Amino acid sequence: MAKRLTRQEKIDKMVVDMINKMFEIAGHDVTYDDIKDRKDDWFHEWAMTEAQNDEWREWGKKYIQKNLNMHAKQAEKEMLWINLMWGLKLSDYPKVEE
Repeated sequence: MAKRLTRQEKIDKMVVDMINKMFEIAGHDVTYDDIKDRKDDWFHEWAMTEAQNDEWREWGKKYIQKNLNMHAKQAEKEMLWINLMWGLKLSDYPKVEE
């Protein structure tokens, strides 16, 4: 019988899965293991489009709902925080002219 994960173990696994899926959707050949020990702003080295970001956020919301047993609205908020902390920059975001 498989060991049940604690809530913290589920959260730790979620972070790894989220980052791996983000790089996969963005089309980058990078994984969590490649960036886990970095102390710099590694998330500025790669970019994704707004459409890819939307796809990742939707995937993440469903992942959180299923694996952390959160309601849709709560999972959406959690995904916004994850995007803020680890999301890649957007390559097609309109630049503001000064």
